[in-house]
Amino acid sequence: MFGPLSISFAPYIRSSKALSAWVKPIANWYANAAGYRKYGFKYDDLVMEENDEVQRALKRLTPQEAYDRAFRLKRASQASVLHKNLEKDQWIAASEDVRYLKPHVLSVLKEQAEREKWDNITVNKH
Repeated sequence: MFGPLSISFAPYIRSSKALSAWVKPIANWYANAAGYRKYGFKYDDLVMEENDEVQRALKRLTPQEAYDRAFRLKRASQASVLHKNLEKDQWIAASEDVRYLKPHVLSVLKEQAEREKWDNITVNKH
């Protein structure tokens, strides 16, 4: 899929047990090496916000999700200013790093595709 979430081979990899068993340790290593969890970020905190679809998806977050996201962004900003990672007990664990924004973005994209489909319908009078 192209768009705000980029291309993903995850569905194909998850469909194969052998491929999944081989790729999962590499994916976990890469996520840890990227270092965003050391600043308290979840993966979806790094999605580009300049996209219209992402902006609409952010408006659909629950108040708690929006607060948690803002808190993570401010905490990471402070850690960046101090040039230090967060304390190890404040890092985001792999089990906590869930895709909370992706369902909202997919919903927005689906609605946009449906809107484009219906906006192109022409009505003929007989």
